[in-house]
Formats: sequence, structure tokens, C-alpha cells
Amino acid sequence: MTDLLPLFPLPNVVLFPNVFLPLHIFEPRYREMVADALSTDRLIAMMLLRPGWERDYEGRPPVYSVGCSGVITHAEKLPDGRFNIVLRGVERVRLLEEDRARNYRRGLVEPLGEGLLTAPQRAEIRACRAKLESMLAPAVEKAGADVKMPTTMSDEDLINALAQYLDLEPLEKQALLEQPCLRTRAASLVELLEMKMMAARMPGGVHVAN
Repeated sequence: MTDLLPLFPLPNVVLFPNVFLPLHIFEPRYREMVADALSTDRLIAMMLLRPGWERDYEGRPPVYSVGCSGVITHAEKLPDGRFNIVLRGVERVRLLEEDRARNYRRGLVEPLGEGLLTAPQRAEIRACRAKLESMLAPAVEKAGADVKMPTTMSDEDLINALAQYLDLEPLEKQALLEQPCLRTRAASLVELLEMKMMAARMPGGVHVAN
């Protein structure tokens, strides 16, 4: 992966490693970004915009420093120049500095490894996976789907997929992405869902205080 990556900052999207994300690209600067990426290594980095981005969206509003690189696995260019693309998350990255040479944002990034897991840590992750299955079972049953999550899906892929696809706030997803390893991400996801379930059971749907 090249160090200088195109940056795609959005206010409500967080990408996780090895999870797929469909995107519709319509702004001219990001059409240019996708065209350039397709002509090179097909890599871009998804970054979450910090609160207050509305004041300077057309410029370069601040982003969180941790994002996720993604490779464009599918691209469809529409007649008017827009794109429909699918990204697959590659790895977490930290933004070190921005380059301003082009119309779209690019950044110097460093990869953030997930770290090697010990046998006890893997056991903790398996326990978190079982707990997540148990917590999500009622909602899955209500939807008329199979309660069991795919056993063929690795723990890493399942934890990251849940972190991305569950109905969580963007800042909650960002906090999960910033967790230093899969074990802490899994534990944090369990804790977050437990808090939400507890809040949902409170009279009047009172939310848990921050």
C-alpha cells in the first residue's frame, strides 16, 4: 500500500477491515479521486469527519486521525460522470499529515496493525462472539432469520462486520475502529450493546448518560 492515500471524508460512514461498503460518488472532486484510484492501486481511505464539519464541508474540515483503507473491488461509471463503487476494507490507518496538491484530499498515513493474539485472548474473543450471538438472537428471530451467525466467518470478520453494519452512531463506530486490537474491539462492542439494551429497558426509553 502506498503511504500517500486519497482520503474520502464523510460525516456518517466508518469502514472496518475486510468489510464491504457500497458508495455513490457524485461530487466532482471525489469523482476525480475515484478515477485516479482506478488508474493506480484502487486504494482510498475512509475517514470520519469531526463534529462541526458543516461549517467548512466544501473545504477541508477536520477528520479523526484513525480511518480505514479500502480497495475498490467494483466500479461502475455512470453516463454523467458519477460512480457507483464497492470498497472492501483493508487495514486501519493513522493520518499523519495532509497533502494539498490536488482537488481532493490526500494524506500521508501509517498502517495500524491489529497485533498478534495469544491463545487466552482468542478465547476471550470467542466468548464475546457467543455473547453477541445471544444478545442479537431476539432481534434476528423477530426478523424471521436464522439465529446462528455464519460459523464459517472468522471471529475477526464477524466482529468487524457487526461493528460496521449494526445500527450504531458514527462516533460509536469510530470508537470501535480506534480500539487497538480485535479483543478490545469485541469487548467494547459487547459493552456498548449491553448499555443500549439496558437503556431500552428503562421506563420511557431513557438513554444512558455519557
